[in-house]
Amino acid sequence: MKVVYSEDHRQHYPCHFLVSGAPQPSPEVPERADRLLAAAKAGGHEIVAPRRYGVGPAAALHTPEYLQFLEHIVTRWRRIEGASEEVVPNVHAQGRWEMGYPDSAVGQAGYHMADTACPISEGTWEAAIASSEVAVTAAEIVREGERSAYALCRPPGHHAYPDMAGGFCFLNNAGIAAQHLRKHVDRVAILDIDVHHGNGTQGCFYHRSDVLTVSLHADPARFYPFFWGHAQERGSGDGIGYNLNIPLARGTETPAYLTALERAAKRIRAFDPQILVIALGLDPHEDDPLRGLAITTEGFAEIGSALARFDLPTVLVQEGGYLQDALGDNLSSFLTGFCGAPGR
Repeated sequence: MKVVYSEDHRQHYPCHFLVSGAPQPSPEVPERADRLLAAAKAGGHEIVAPRRYGVGPAAALHTPEYLQFLEHIVTRWRRIEGASEEVVPNVHAQGRWEMGYPDSAVGQAGYHMADTACPISEGTWEAAIASSEVAVTAAEIVREGERSAYALCRPPGHHAYPDMAGGFCFLNNAGIAAQHLRKHVDRVAILDIDVHHGNGTQGCFYHRSDVLTVSLHADPARFYPFFWGHAQERGSGDGIGYNLNIPLARGTETPAYLTALERAAKRIRAFDPQILVIALGLDPHEDDPLRGLAITTEGFAEIGSALARFDLPTVLVQEGGYLQDALGDNLSSFLTGFCGAPGR
């Protein structure tokens, strides 16, 4: 399988995020990508550089107001006397869609950043654009005839809305890939298997019927992102029935997860997409630092094999999965199961 990877991710190196009000070292660090790249190389996969698309694919999904904010906020933030090194808002716009748009950097940070887990610093914009190019390149590889491709994206993307960052995410890589593919095919499905609900991806397509969004994740009643990812969220307007959330009990193990995955498969088959985009989180693992589910390393091979049996051209887009001993092994296991299935 071709693995698309860019060294530009190293420009984004967040220092801290808040956990229950206390600053903690960010787990979304460059070493994540290093371990995943090493696993892909060890598996014999072909590493390729992304094609340069610039901001265009991101602009097809994200608002120009938001993209302007991301590109320039660090420079503006550093003009503020006493401001933190990283952009972290101290105010958030509840009911923001009905409010005015502030001129101040602090106000705009609160408007465009959903939480305190997406600090912006020097290099974040460049890394986020490069990550989106990785995803689009993988989508193009599949569109051009390869059966599958893996986008080793960092920073991740599935918590990013059209105009809002959140949860380590700035640009919605899986959504950007799907939007790019929509120029060439009528129907694209996005299946999110990260431990956290893909709330940003849901938000990008919630009113649309051309992109089906499905997410398996730890129940948000007591788990991030809390406010989104509940089973009753089915879409709105033209998108009613085109969003499926499958919340899972904390600690769900591999057999029950595979049962839930079959429910997702039935919905995807009913939609009959021409291409499938998988938001690949490895954080459902039992030892992931952000513990929510309890998938074993061997279980990722079973999940990969089950996804391959969907028998669709597939773009794999990396999301979560944080530093722990099994991180690289989890990717190896998944790719072995996926690539070893008949037809792959």
